[in-house]
Amino acid sequence: MKPTQTNTPDPLPTSMDSSLSPSTPTAGDILQLLIRTTHRLHTQFEEHLAMLGIPAYLTGPRVRVLIAIEEEGRIRMSDLATKLGIKARTVTQFVDALEQEALIHRTTDPDDRRATFLQLTDEAPPLIANARAAMSQASDQVLQSLSAEGRSQLQSLLFSL
Repeated sequence: MKPTQTNTPDPLPTSMDSSLSPSTPTAGDILQLLIRTTHRLHTQFEEHLAMLGIPAYLTGPRVRVLIAIEEEGRIRMSDLATKLGIKARTVTQFVDALEQEALIHRTTDPDDRRATFLQLTDEAPPLIANARAAMSQASDQVLQSLSAEGRSQLQSLLFSL
């Protein structure tokens, strides 16, 4: 039998535990907490997607790639990297994986043989629709502990960074 995994947060740095220190947290404390929280939220999000029947190979970042291609209809790999704010080699890794799953295909740009266009295959749109619905549900589950006001406050704080 597998041991059950709990999603308990790591303890806060000493300077962030108000019972141990009344001082204001340092920028380093906040950044460490953001990184740990992001990792924990990403893990929970991926677990929820799996529970909702989204294939394991279709991670959140890969769905972002598919959605970006869907929005454009056809897009150059270099433009996709720019649109997503990621490096070209990272796009290549995503494209290789999604092409292996038969969700996208590459075509040569007739005006520039060095450039490659990406397009969705017919199998991709229904999977994207399912993934979007599952992502919405997973997002609600992961952030259910925040009230509407708390979500607004968090959004405002994150936008201010």
